[in-house]
Amino acid sequence: MAFENLAEKLQQTFKKLRGKGKINESDLKAAMREVKLALLEADVNFKVVKDFISSVSEKALGANVLESLTPGQQVIKIVNEELTALMGSEAKKINYSSKSPTVIMMVGLQGAGKTTTSGKIGGLLKKQGKRPLLAACDVYRPAARKQLQVVGSQLDIPVFSIDDSNDAVYIASQSIEHAKRHGNDVVIIDTAGRLHLNEELMDELENIKKSVDPAEILLVLDAMTGQDAVNVAEAFDAKLDFTGMVLTKLDGDTRGGAALSVRAVTGKPIKLVGQGEKLTDMDWFYPDRMASRILGMGDVLTLIDKAQQAFDEKQAAELEQKLLKSQFTLDDYLAQMQQMKKMGPLGDLLKMIPGVNSAALQNANIDERKLGRIEAMITSMTKKERTNPEILNSSRKKRIADGSGTKVQDVNMFLKQFDQMQKMMKQFSNPKKMKRFKGGFGNLFK
Repeated sequence: MAFENLAEKLQQTFKKLRGKGKINESDLKAAMREVKLALLEADVNFKVVKDFISSVSEKALGANVLESLTPGQQVIKIVNEELTALMGSEAKKINYSSKSPTVIMMVGLQGAGKTTTSGKIGGLLKKQGKRPLLAACDVYRPAARKQLQVVGSQLDIPVFSIDDSNDAVYIASQSIEHAKRHGNDVVIIDTAGRLHLNEELMDELENIKKSVDPAEILLVLDAMTGQDAVNVAEAFDAKLDFTGMVLTKLDGDTRGGAALSVRAVTGKPIKLVGQGEKLTDMDWFYPDRMASRILGMGDVLTLIDKAQQAFDEKQAAELEQKLLKSQFTLDDYLAQMQQMKKMGPLGDLLKMIPGVNSAALQNANIDERKLGRIEAMITSMTKKERTNPEILNSSRKKRIADGSGTKVQDVNMFLKQFDQMQKMMKQFSNPKKMKRFKGGFGNLFK
């Protein structure tokens, strides 16, 4: 995950500050030196680092900070605010045209992930009620059009392509007419990239821009390219004056310096980020949430967003009633587990919880396969067994173990844990019994 190394180093630096009752100018300079090194190691542009440290130091050296009761926390607050400002202060969404369709032009170098990203953005906008059309205007890369059609079919988004034409400008203009005729209110144009910047590429992109007058020109940048991302962004901005950026492969780079650098250098917002290989792994970029995660403050808002997307409201209401009536079955358990899986890897979700130590999580044994084994056990049971697990005798357990590729001991352990959970839920569903738990949830784990 991006920023892991940076987050770890910054959190270690600020842990020292938190431990001090008072800090002086020397303490602050030492901390800023460590912050500077951490940012440079994260591949952040040198000029950006220099300006950032200068701004933080100027604000942190104020008497009201050094003489406050919690100077360490005050410095962290300033760093958090400056990091947020560095990445754009607030989330920027798509600028929609007053006249339909809104045209979004995707640009960038080959290998950055433009084609897949075009589809992912289409999927994201479709969830928000839009009717996107993908336009296949990469006429050079072999199978680029086919790739976009495959992505479109997986997301159930139409793709416009003229397979016997190599005129990208003509295909782009015709896609707009097609969208008008078929009621598509957003056209996402997937353009060609090159392995490096050249005049031919830029000329074609400029001609497409003139032809379709896009509301958005989004530069797709591979977060793993590091410092070179700044050079690419500056070159595209000089030629096309793009409106925003999409960072891809943010899950594959532990440094993340590109995200901090490109916004500061170009002044253009990072609008979206890709953080996985699934076609649903695309989301809006929230500078404040990212800054909080880097500094170990969690990211509760993103966690809530993921939960709202994954959990069905009707199912949640039904589950609440079952819990109140002590009717929680293994089917319900399975349904909840499957919805949890939609939210993403458990390790990533835990990092969003404030106070959770990211470094400790790296050493923790979070075995995602265990959830898969539990799912296999439950699906190996009959409907009757899932509703009434008390009927499970030794022969039934043996059958379940064989069917799920586990051992009878595993089945017994899971059933014991489920039984304990049911008993706990019964206590919570009974207000009279709840009074016994004066010490709160903590007593359950003593």
